[in-house]
Amino acid sequence: MRVAERSSRVAVAIMAKAPRPGHVKTRLCPPLDPPAAAALYRCFLGDKIAAVAGLAGAQPAIAYAPADARGEFAALAPGFTLVAQHGADLGARLRATLQGLLAAGHAAAIAVDSDTPTLPAAFLQEAVDRLAGPGPDVVLGPTEDGGYYLIGIRRDCPELFTGVPWSTPAVLRETLRRAAAAGLRATCLPAWFDVDTADDLARLGASLDGGPGAEQAPRTRRFLKEGA
Repeated sequence: MRVAERSSRVAVAIMAKAPRPGHVKTRLCPPLDPPAAAALYRCFLGDKIAAVAGLAGAQPAIAYAPADARGEFAALAPGFTLVAQHGADLGARLRATLQGLLAAGHAAAIAVDSDTPTLPAAFLQEAVDRLAGPGPDVVLGPTEDGGYYLIGIRRDCPELFTGVPWSTPAVLRETLRRAAAAGLRATCLPAWFDVDTADDLARLGASLDGGPGAEQAPRTRRFLKEGA
């Protein structure tokens, strides 16, 4: 693939942390212990990496943290573009990731979370398709708690990331308000749930027992079936 061909694609970056005990999914402890929570998160990552790798018209990427985790992600996601996360808060990290991918020449850039292992791949493909040609300036994937699992943009939009009340139910609403105020056309994908708490984990287990999205998460399903 020539560099120009690669750069013209929509970049899709998974926002990811190294799956280290005591540093990921800590709100799942209990019922899990830190090593089990880290092992589960590694499964989340594996399932999301597989989903992103299968997208048409996209260049897969990992935005990783901490800075010394590059080698871990090179092994977890061969063929993915690897970029370190930078910034004091989530908004700064999202903006820096997307801005860097756009600056590399991609037609658009998408950031997707690593906490929605059962997210249908069709939602991700829809985001890529909407940004690959004429259409909205901003694509958002809402989570049921008022945040979003995905944001995609065509150009740097600092107003969407600065001063947003992160980790509150107002994130999506405020982002849409800011997009409208800036004259940006925004569209939303179907809503989905992320896995942060023990209740979310119970819901995940039920959904993987033949529920919607079960086929998207074979690693996670196997881990939960076999037991932590």
